[in-house]
Amino acid sequence: MKKIVSLLIVVVLFCSCSDYQKALKNEDVAAKFEIATKMYEAGKYNKAIRLFEQLAPTYRGKPQAEKLFYMFSQSYYKTKQYYLAGYQFESFVSGYPRSEKVQEAAFLGAFSYSKLSPVYSLDQTDTVKALEKLQAFIDNYPNSEYLPQANAAVQVLNGKLEKKAYENAKGYNTISDYKSALIAFDNFIADFPGTPFKEDALFYKYDSAYQLAINSVPSKMQERLNIAKVAYNNLIKFNSATKYKKQADEMNARVETDLQKFTK
Repeated sequence: MKKIVSLLIVVVLFCSCSDYQKALKNEDVAAKFEIATKMYEAGKYNKAIRLFEQLAPTYRGKPQAEKLFYMFSQSYYKTKQYYLAGYQFESFVSGYPRSEKVQEAAFLGAFSYSKLSPVYSLDQTDTVKALEKLQAFIDNYPNSEYLPQANAAVQVLNGKLEKKAYENAKGYNTISDYKSALIAFDNFIADFPGTPFKEDALFYKYDSAYQLAINSVPSKMQERLNIAKVAYNNLIKFNSATKYKKQADEMNARVETDLQKFTK
């Protein structure tokens, strides 16, 4: 019995492959569409894509075009070809604004771009683009059932930009470019006021100001020591029990000592 079942499966698969190969060469677009739909429904998305690519130029404006381009977009998405999925979904939304699938397509189009976002340490051009696409979706469909997913994706993407900005600022501190570090940390704190890295940013801003001050030429030292003192106060104001308190207090003691030299 098992041998018979196995044999039937092989026959079905062979016929399916045979029909698919014929469809690739068939000039009958209706027959090609039927096989493409079967491939799509069977989860054979790569095969479906080859047929959809052949059908797309001739199906625009036809009654079944909406279904074809929806399946075409989904096939790219299911096979993780996110650049192409994003493009096809956007084209679908533009071409079929009254479709019952338009909201889903708009979300998946924007979400496809979020899938292209790399790890935070790499260039974030695709992350910024994805945020623009998702924000456009949120603005256009404020009551969408996909809104929680869109907001969650936005949070993840913003987190990458936040982490990137923090690590860039900290990097200046690490290489002892303290002037650039101060500017970068000021920008970071302004751009991400609710960041979980705020305590760290305030400390490394203080450390940058401190290092710049104690290594200054005498003519600039007093001004820079006062800047460092303000940075220390901002850290303590943010969290009086900061994990950096011991180190920060020791640094501040030297700042106070050095400032006394300028009052005599």
